[in-house]
Amino acid sequence: MIPLGVRLALAGGREAVTRLAVITAAVALGVGLLLAALAGMNAVGTQNQRYAWLNTAVVPAADASATDAMLWQVRRDYYHGRSIGRVEIAALGPGAPVPPGMPRLPGPGEYYASPALDALLRSTPAAELGDRFPGHPIGLLGRDALPSPDSLLIVLGRTPAQLEPLGPQRVDRIMTTSPDECTMDCYVGINGAGMKLTLAAVAAGLLFPVLIFIGTATRLAATRREQRFAAMRLVGATPRQTSVISAVESTLAAAVGTAAGFGVFLALRPGLAAIPFTGERFFGTDLSLTAADLLLVAVGIPLGAVVASVLALRRVRISPLGVSRRVTPRPPRAWRLIPLVAGLAELAYFIGRRPQSTDGQITAYISGFVLTLIGLVLAGPWLTMTGARLLAGRAGRPAALIAGRRLADNPQAGFRSISGLVVALFVTSVATGTITTFVANRGAPSGDSLAVSSLAKTFWPEDGPAPSADQIPAGLAAVPGVRQVIVLRHNPDRNAWQGLITCAELDRLRVFGGCPAGAEVAAVPSDLVGPRALDLPAQERHVWDAATIPAAEVARQPILSIVVDTTGPVAFERARTMMINAFPRGQFPASGAEWAADNSRELVQFQRLADVIMLASLPIAGCSLAAAVAGGLSDRKRPFSMLRLTGVQLGTLRRVVALETVVPLLVVSVVALGTGFLAAHLFLRAQLRYDLLAPPPSFWLMVAAGLAVSLAIVASTLPLLRRITGPEAARND
Repeated sequence: MIPLGVRLALAGGREAVTRLAVITAAVALGVGLLLAALAGMNAVGTQNQRYAWLNTAVVPAADASATDAMLWQVRRDYYHGRSIGRVEIAALGPGAPVPPGMPRLPGPGEYYASPALDALLRSTPAAELGDRFPGHPIGLLGRDALPSPDSLLIVLGRTPAQLEPLGPQRVDRIMTTSPDECTMDCYVGINGAGMKLTLAAVAAGLLFPVLIFIGTATRLAATRREQRFAAMRLVGATPRQTSVISAVESTLAAAVGTAAGFGVFLALRPGLAAIPFTGERFFGTDLSLTAADLLLVAVGIPLGAVVASVLALRRVRISPLGVSRRVTPRPPRAWRLIPLVAGLAELAYFIGRRPQSTDGQITAYISGFVLTLIGLVLAGPWLTMTGARLLAGRAGRPAALIAGRRLADNPQAGFRSISGLVVALFVTSVATGTITTFVANRGAPSGDSLAVSSLAKTFWPEDGPAPSADQIPAGLAAVPGVRQVIVLRHNPDRNAWQGLITCAELDRLRVFGGCPAGAEVAAVPSDLVGPRALDLPAQERHVWDAATIPAAEVARQPILSIVVDTTGPVAFERARTMMINAFPRGQFPASGAEWAADNSRELVQFQRLADVIMLASLPIAGCSLAAAVAGGLSDRKRPFSMLRLTGVQLGTLRRVVALETVVPLLVVSVVALGTGFLAAHLFLRAQLRYDLLAPPPSFWLMVAAGLAVSLAIVASTLPLLRRITGPEAARND
C-alpha cells in the first residue's frame, strides 16, 4: 500500500501535484513559525542569563574582612533616553573575582566598555557623555557580559577610597543565577516567564490561522479524493488500506513541508534576532533550538498530518456508497453559541474578582480567551447560515438567491473558507485593543511634556547629607540651552519625595504649574512634574496642593532636589554630565520621561508583538481563503457546468461564487472584531480596571487592507470558472 500511496500522490496529474505543493507550503509556513516561537522562548532565557552578573550585589561577601573580595556598585545612567549600565568596582586583594567578558579587573582609572557604548563615546562630545566616566579604556566587554549587541555597559575601576563614600556592596563572587531563577530580589534583567508566556500566546495566535490553512489545504480536491477512495473500497480495498494510502499522501507532504519549514526558520532567524522583543536585540545564536524542540516538530507535524488524513476519510470508512449518495447536512443549531457566550461570561465573572496569584490570573484569562475563540469558530457556521437566510429571503436577483440557498444548505463549508481570516481578526483585535489601552494609560509621556525637557537630581536620605546651595555648580545655569535651575526643599509635613517651592518662584517659572488661590507655598513632587502632570504639555498649567509651611521657612529646609529645565537634548546631556560629576552619590539625574519609558518598555514590546501577529496572520488567512475558494471551485465544477448548460450566464456564476464568500466573510468578520474588543474590554476591567480605548487608525487601515486583499483573492479565482465549467466537466467520471 505504501508504494501505491506514493505513486498516487506523485503521479496523480496536475491536480495531485498542486495539492501536494499547497499542503507542503502550508506545513512549511506553520513549521517555520512554530520553530521561530520556540527559538524566541529559548532566546529570552539565554539573554536573561547574561544579565545574571549584573545582580552580583544581591549576595554580599560571607566574610566582610576577606581580601579576596571587592567593592561593587551598579547604577543606571541615561543618554538620550537610552539606558546605560554603570558598574564600578575596587579590588580588595589579588583574588577578587573577575566578571564575565573581561580578561582581568580594570584598575583605578581604567574601564571596559561594551562595543555599542564605545562607539557612542567616540562619536559624542565628551561634555555630553564621556566626561562622566573617569579614566581610559583598556578593552571591550566580550559577548558573555552583553545581554544584547546594543547593550550600553561600562565597568569602571576605582580605588577603595574613591568608591567607599558612594556606598558600595562588598562581594566575593559573581552572580551566575539567571534573574528568572533568582530568589534574592535580583533587580536587573527581564521578566523571562512573562515574556515566554507572551511569546507562547503570540505563537498560538499565529498558529491558529496556520493550522486552519493546513486543514484547508488538505481538503483541496476533497470530493475527487473521496470518490477515488470510495471506488477503491468498492473493488475490494479495506478501510485500513485506504487509510494507509491517505496517510502516505499526507505524510509525504508533511515531511517535505517540515523539512522546508526548517529552511523557513533559518531564513527568518536574522530578521527575528533584529526585533527587540525584550527591549533589546538578540544575538543571532540566541535563537537556537533544543533537541526536544527538534524532536517535537520533526515527529509531531507528520504525525498530526496522518491523524488529519484519517479523520478526513471517516465518511468513506463508514460506507463507500455514502460518497455518491450525498444529502444536505443538518443545519447548525443555536447551541453553537453556548461556548462563545460562556467564554465571554468567564471573562466578565472576574471583574471585581481578579485572582491574586499570577498562575490564577493566567488560568482565568487564558482559558476565557481560548474558550471564546473556540466558541467563535463553532458559532461561525450558525452565523453564516443566519446571514445566508437573510440574503436568500431578500434576494432580488438569481445570483443572490442561488448563493443564499447554497450557503444555507451547507454553512459549514461556507464558513470553513473564511475561518482563518476570522480567527486572525479576533486575535488581532484582542491584542490591539488590550495593548493600545495599556500604552495609553501607562506609557511614556508625549514629546512636548515637561517630563521630557526637565532633568531632576533628588537627594534621598539614605545617600547621606543633602548638599548646600553653594555646592550647586555655578556653571550649570550658564550651559547654553539651560533655562532654569530650580532648587526644591524638603517638606517636613509630607513623605520623602514631596518637596516645597514658594508660589512666587512657581509664578516666575509658570510652565511647572501654579499655586491655589491665596497660597504662599506649594507641595510638589521632587521632579516638579510628578505622575499627575506627567503628560501635561508645557502650555497647560497644573495647580499643585498648598503647603502649610510659611514662605519664610522654605529656604531653611534641606535641599530635596535640583531640577534643570532645558531647551534641547544637547543642553540636557551637558547638564546631566555636570550634575553627575558634582553629585556622584545615589541615583543619577534623569527625567520623568526616562523613568516612565523604563516602566513602559514592556508595553512597547507587547505593541510590537501585536503588530507581528497582525502582519503575519492576515496574509496567512488570505492564503487559506485562496486555497478554500480554489478547492471549492474544483469540487463544484460539475454542478456549475450543468448550470451553464441550462443557460445560466458565466457572470451569474461568478456573482454566486463571490457572494458565497463575501457574505460569511463580512458577517462573521464583524462578529469577530466585536467579540475581540469585548473580550479585551472585559479583561482590562477585570485585571486593571481600565476601559477599552479605541485602537489607532492604523489598525482599521490594516483590517480594511486585509479584507480588501481577501476580496481581491476571491476575484482572482473567478476566471477559473470559464476554464473548469466547460461541457466536458458535465460528464460523469
